[in-house]
Amino acid sequence: MRTRSDLELVHLTKAYGQTVAVNDISHVFPPASYICLLGPSGCGKSTTLRMIAGHESVTSGAILLDGTDISHLPPAKRGTAMMFQSYALFPHLSVRDNVAFSLRMKGVDKATRNARAMELLSLVAMDHLAERLPAQLSGGQQQRVALARALVNEPSVLLLDEPLSALDPFLRIRMRAELKRLQRELGITFVHVTHGQDEALALADQCVVMNNAVIEQAGTPREVWSEPRTEFVARFMGGHNVIGLNGARYAIRADQVRVDSTGLPAAVTGVEYQGDRVAVTTRAESGDEIVALVPEAAFFAAPINPGEAVRLGWDQGRMHRLEA
Repeated sequence: MRTRSDLELVHLTKAYGQTVAVNDISHVFPPASYICLLGPSGCGKSTTLRMIAGHESVTSGAILLDGTDISHLPPAKRGTAMMFQSYALFPHLSVRDNVAFSLRMKGVDKATRNARAMELLSLVAMDHLAERLPAQLSGGQQQRVALARALVNEPSVLLLDEPLSALDPFLRIRMRAELKRLQRELGITFVHVTHGQDEALALADQCVVMNNAVIEQAGTPREVWSEPRTEFVARFMGGHNVIGLNGARYAIRADQVRVDSTGLPAAVTGVEYQGDRVAVTTRAESGDEIVALVPEAAFFAAPINPGEAVRLGWDQGRMHRLEA
């Protein structure tokens, strides 16, 4: 059964002259789920988001929402809403009037639009600051107002372009939990663009990893992190070593590499203390860089220094073969 928030990209392409920013991508987003589009700068993730929002024209292909192609509709008629990185609040309007603004443009009467704005501000725990101006708010508070404003028209899909990048690390983690709670409470699809792997792993029901204008891999955070399909995904998601053996490339998780008395000879090139563990970076004779994450107590029981020769071991069953 299709739901209102069933979103699908069909052979979606965006070209600027000879430059292809998004190259023939097709993907069905699970309805009422939290999706993270992630990848390095320039991979096409923000362009994809802007095409879904209607802020970027489609060169070819279709964007379907509940089975209807919305790719030629103006942003306000799509059933989507976008929250921008800059928050873009009106400085001269109160918090409540910022949230109610689009309802005012639609001709909704003052009492109804104010009641709806207060309902949304309550959802993001900002109703007590309804009379303030944006300049009187912190970055995190402005973000909550921008979120309430994006949700006021009851979109089927909320689009978020790097919404946490301007916040300090502590607040970013708090807002992650807020966004996840909101998505669950509202039961709508959130599509969130980020280049932060930790953010995607913490938030997403599905991670869609983009690289060079295409989708390289999509799946649950655990699938994408534990079973990367390609060398790019293994390296981008982090936590993996990529090793060449017998003409093939394999990924092995850094937490599954042991510093052993037997195994592959390597030279230690760096040691980094990470609290509960120590990252020991080595270079094998093949030239491959291999990181072993050693539990903190084990490392300090037998410390290792850069320049030392070591041997590395792992269970062969833990190696994951990558596609070419």
